[in-house]
Amino acid sequence: MPTKTSHFGFGDQAAGLRKLLARGNAQVITVLGARDGLGATSIVTNLAAVFAHGGKDVLVLDENLSHDNVANTLALRPRYDLLHAARGDKTWQEVLLQGVAGPGVLPVARAMQSLPKMQEDERERLLEALLGAAVGRDVVLVDAARDGHSVCASLSGDEPLLLVLNATASGITESYALLKKMAVHNGRQAFDIVVNRVGSEREALAVFDNMDKVARHHLQVSLSYLGYIPVDEKLHRATQLCRPVVEAFPSAASSMAMREIAQGLLRAPAVNEHVQDRLGSVMQRLMRMSQPRALRGVRSHAGGMAALT
Repeated sequence: MPTKTSHFGFGDQAAGLRKLLARGNAQVITVLGARDGLGATSIVTNLAAVFAHGGKDVLVLDENLSHDNVANTLALRPRYDLLHAARGDKTWQEVLLQGVAGPGVLPVARAMQSLPKMQEDERERLLEALLGAAVGRDVVLVDAARDGHSVCASLSGDEPLLLVLNATASGITESYALLKKMAVHNGRQAFDIVVNRVGSEREALAVFDNMDKVARHHLQVSLSYLGYIPVDEKLHRATQLCRPVVEAFPSAASSMAMREIAQGLLRAPAVNEHVQDRLGSVMQRLMRMSQPRALRGVRSHAGGMAALT
């Protein structure tokens, strides 16, 4: 039977979480691919390594359920995931995967999929675990689910959302379909684009320009070109070694491209200069989404009692 919590009880919970959120100012970057095999996970692992080597405290939220997810790509061999923490079976510290001098990786896929069915005490533990793992970080990278129903991508709001676009006919078609879904169903108006597995920047820009024109005309969304990843055997070799290419082969062409993309993300201006707590804005959206539907209805008519901004 679902746990019942009074309206004022939720307000107390919200106030406590607001205090936690005030301590977090991480840059949240969600990386999205239309399907497995387009290179999104590779880009996440390499961006995480670049940021970590630059002295930043990095957390990766791994929402990908496939075998080729971040944890398995780095040979971290997860035993637990965030759903165990939400159910109270494990703490987030026991769930967190931590390589040597590398980013922390938190497997969140099953928890995100289970969110609509969770009881209220499970939602509270889920939020507390996410906050505990993320507060104090400099960068939170999200490897979003590929099933077209990514909770993390839906919650990204105005935070950077990086779409990995492959220069194949199927990759372009599938990526456009994903852009359309995010624009129509999630109201997403801006995307950063990385073109993956191309022979030159000229080819990458041609692919991007065509997508940009179609997206602006038909979807009224803005695309920003962030760079490209060249075809590189060293990148494939690094994957076989379960290492980011920027670590295994730092002078490789793909390594240089990854570092340029990371720098571009750090240089990008904040979408909303008034939102200083970027991690907090994402977590607040998750809080609103995780409330039982009946409670959301009460709150929408309550004139802001215990409401979150």
